[in-house]
Amino acid sequence: MKWAAWAAALMLLLAACAGPANAPLAAGSTPSADQVNAVAKHLYCPVCANVPLDVCGTAACAQWRAQIADLLSQGYSEQGVYDYFAAQYGQSVLAVPPARGLNWLIYLLPPLVIAAAALWLGRNLARWRKAPTAAPERPQLDNAYARQLEDELKARR
Repeated sequence: MKWAAWAAALMLLLAACAGPANAPLAAGSTPSADQVNAVAKHLYCPVCANVPLDVCGTAACAQWRAQIADLLSQGYSEQGVYDYFAAQYGQSVLAVPPARGLNWLIYLLPPLVIAAAALWLGRNLARWRKAPTAAPERPQLDNAYARQLEDELKARR
């Protein structure tokens, strides 16, 4: 029973420590560069194709990072910042598309295809592993016919 009390106390301590890290900033406080980059890595550069916002060096990305810092200082949560940028610039700026509309297929199809391929492979491996059947024996030719065939072949040479 004593260990259960210690485990509960440890879990409460961990929950208390982890809670403030995910909480939105208080309105008016300045976010750190790490907090801005944590949000920016989930957004893509509007100028460069397929470059995360946190590593892009263009002026547009610097402006976006400043805008992220401004939104975080206003009290926006990470999801609120993502929603703001998606509303302003479209869903193409999001690193992970939301599972709405046909986007849910992105999350559903790969596991289904992998499962179907594994099932097909499992069924066919058993069939492919079976011992090959022996080739049917060739019928024996009549000796007279075989001699006639050999004579005709010798005559052609």
